[in-house]
Amino acid sequence: MPAVETISLTKRYGDVHALDGLELTVERGELYGLLGPNGSGKTTTIELLTGQRTPTAGSASVLGVDPVTEPIEVRRSVGILPEREDPPSFLSPREYLQFVGDVRGIDDVDEHVEEWSRRLEFRGVLDTLATDLSEGERQRVMLAQVFVHEPDLVFIDEPLVNLDPLMQAEVKDILATYCEKGNTLFLSTHFMEVAEDLCTRVGIIAEGELVAERDPRALDAGLLETFATEISGRASVSGDMTAGGEGAEGDGDVEVSGE
Repeated sequence: MPAVETISLTKRYGDVHALDGLELTVERGELYGLLGPNGSGKTTTIELLTGQRTPTAGSASVLGVDPVTEPIEVRRSVGILPEREDPPSFLSPREYLQFVGDVRGIDDVDEHVEEWSRRLEFRGVLDTLATDLSEGERQRVMLAQVFVHEPDLVFIDEPLVNLDPLMQAEVKDILATYCEKGNTLFLSTHFMEVAEDLCTRVGIIAEGELVAERDPRALDAGLLETFATEISGRASVSGDMTAGGEGAEGDGDVEVSGE
């Protein structure tokens, strides 16, 4: 049974097709990346797969569970990190991760909190209110809550945002090791380098449509040309392929680097 499977998955908002007939299969143990410009449907896909939104048409299966009929079961079984999500400002990282652990029914939650705060290098601020943390520290806490209950499947929207280069390298290693243990990772990004460095398979999405899939070894200038050809004339894509930086929300660029 695949970790993720969709059949004609569609989400419309009035006349706008946020996702249009997505056909996708992610096998267990894969590190699958959804690559596309801002506004292309990446976040909508994750929201539908994790039961945060209901599709207009089509269906999905996540670890054999329907996220429409059993959204709580799906969210209990997976790890989820939305883009630009912060821990509650009124809790410390320790309190927040203990809460997550309790909700997930984790035994020895304190040990898990200590382990992930060490691996993601925020032990020094474990008892500091989240409102007083830096952006990078808050991102590391949110990454910890994804893995603290050791799920079989994780969804991450832009995994390296707000992280310095050294921590980016550490997180890349954590993600790769996680999949080597037989777990599955589904990430979305508009950074070409993130997809190239991390993923075992990459889907290219534009204006809600999956336009191509590639082995990451093909992520080079040839893929950029393929990307441009597949989505030629689509208003959501800019011809400016910039290096570095995050890109403004809705700018439509596909970034070359995640640094």
